[in-house]
Amino acid sequence: MRVARLFGAGDIRLLDDSLPSASPGARLVEVTSVGICGSDLHWFTEGGIGDAVTSSPLVLGHEMAGVIRGGPDDGVRVAIDPAIPCLRCEPCRDGWPNLCLNIVFAGHGSTDGGLRQFLTWPADRLHPLPDKLSYDDGAMLEPLGVALHALDLGHVRMASTVAVVGCGPIGLLLVQLAARHGATRVLAAEPLPHRLAAALEFGAVPASGDPVADVVFEVSGSPAAVDTALRLAKPGARVVLVGIPDGDHTTFSASIARRKGLTLVLARRMGEVYPRAIDLAASGAVDLASVVSDVHGLSDVAEAFAAAAARTGLKVVVHPNG
Repeated sequence: MRVARLFGAGDIRLLDDSLPSASPGARLVEVTSVGICGSDLHWFTEGGIGDAVTSSPLVLGHEMAGVIRGGPDDGVRVAIDPAIPCLRCEPCRDGWPNLCLNIVFAGHGSTDGGLRQFLTWPADRLHPLPDKLSYDDGAMLEPLGVALHALDLGHVRMASTVAVVGCGPIGLLLVQLAARHGATRVLAAEPLPHRLAAALEFGAVPASGDPVADVVFEVSGSPAAVDTALRLAKPGARVVLVGIPDGDHTTFSASIARRKGLTLVLARRMGEVYPRAIDLAASGAVDLASVVSDVHGLSDVAEAFAAAAARTGLKVVVHPNG
């Protein structure tokens, strides 16, 4: 099978690899769609993310969908939850599997992700896709899950004002979720005109800079975006930091956060939200398809990463099998 491996910053290569075999409790999955995430771009451009660095060639990709091949579930279309928590450590027992101390995560560390034609994955981390959802929709369920987890952390109330700073794919999903969750006004702050336009199409209005938001979601990772989020927040508001900063550090105006008495919450991935994400997408409550702007084959994976890094579109998806 064909596989794309990252050897270092900017160095991704197409190779031939042997077809994996499924161990007990796992399934062989033909990978049909893989979204390129902002965290994948950190791996691609920096050779790592945060304090994790490339120690051996790594297959990226954790926004995944496919179809099971062989075994009792042959032919079942699935979304692939990229996280395998241990369910034994204290965070897992306390109901925070996304904070698992022993987590195995696709496309991170030493665990290969989805940019290959086939993978094996635990059966209990595979979620059947409703017929009305495409494979690309299935891959988009992971960023939808991240957005849904962030929304949970934001404690959004009915008839509130919500601001989203950074309108990439997860930001656009948060715009949709906030409106569906009862926010009467959703503000969007985004320097790229085409992404701001997409947010407005989903019902947001441009942020004016006035401190009017009850909850702010920062989905960029840049210090400037964090500062904007703090400025948009009302006194006593909640600010959820979803974006991952370059170089593992961020800064912000401490005086603004302190004088407003803001609550800062940091989001990490998601909990067990795939069933909720599937229900939202299948019901039509969120529009996943319009967030996908570019599709590439595996042979064009370098071009796919270049397009994602240029941010000229929205979500870039790779089809490993054509």
